[in-house]
Amino acid sequence: MNTTVTTQQLSTSMMATNSTSSPSEPPPNYHTTLLVIYIVVFLCGIISLSLMMHIMKSSSASVTSIAVFNLIFAHFIFLLTVPFRLYYYATNEWKLGPEWCKMVSAMIHIHMYMSLLLYIIILITRLWPHYCRSRQVESLGRMHGLIGSVVIWVIVLILIPCMTFPFYGKGNSGNSTHCFKFAESIDSAKPLNYILSILVIVVAVVLTALQAKVLWVLYNKDRQGCTSQQDFGAQLKSLCFALIMLFCFVPYHIFRLYYIEHPILENINEVLLSLTTFNCLDMLTFLGRRTFHICFRGRTV
Repeated sequence: MNTTVTTQQLSTSMMATNSTSSPSEPPPNYHTTLLVIYIVVFLCGIISLSLMMHIMKSSSASVTSIAVFNLIFAHFIFLLTVPFRLYYYATNEWKLGPEWCKMVSAMIHIHMYMSLLLYIIILITRLWPHYCRSRQVESLGRMHGLIGSVVIWVIVLILIPCMTFPFYGKGNSGNSTHCFKFAESIDSAKPLNYILSILVIVVAVVLTALQAKVLWVLYNKDRQGCTSQQDFGAQLKSLCFALIMLFCFVPYHIFRLYYIEHPILENINEVLLSLTTFNCLDMLTFLGRRTFHICFRGRTV
């Protein structure tokens, strides 16, 4: 009988040991996928931002250029948090505390929606003269753009985190050595998630269609010489921004409409969420023959 009791105690002890040593288990397969994605985004993002900062030194202070500067800043802030994600997915263990985990996790959403807002500003600025026959948007002064930028960043980096941070991830009962596991808290914000997802899908599709129409009209006006026109080149870059918004953000939000009711698919949600960060490479749309003249020959365009 003592032998039986001893065997049961040993078995119970082994089970307890295994449950507490989960961080030493092999990482899930999707961690490898996420690790590769974030490495590519981090390295290519740094390169593209470095080149773009060099190019933007000589640009004029228009509404569009100020929006691009803000977009660069949004990418930069997000890229600062990527090494923490790489550390977690490489080691399969989080030792930086739950509060910092929530901060790093929230930053990817802040980056996504801030980028979306700036894409909308850039596209509307470029589309407005073609649909409203007015250039009033471009006549806004540098000070208006700077004040607007400061207000937006105060709201995004101070007010929104202060209001949402206490509730973000609330009720999560996951292991303290694990991170980015907040599926249990999605029930408390279902209406907001539905509204945001539908809004992103509709806005991205509508703006992409409007931008494509403008580009098609310019192409039909002068098919042979359109590529040498400055307006056509600007609208082509805007279409690239619209397509980035469409392909990086829309698939994730379409899936999110389903994920809201099926939080068990959290792993797939994390992979699709990571794909939205490829918009950090949007600055590569500015690269071209003129870029190499600026960067390597020091010519002014």
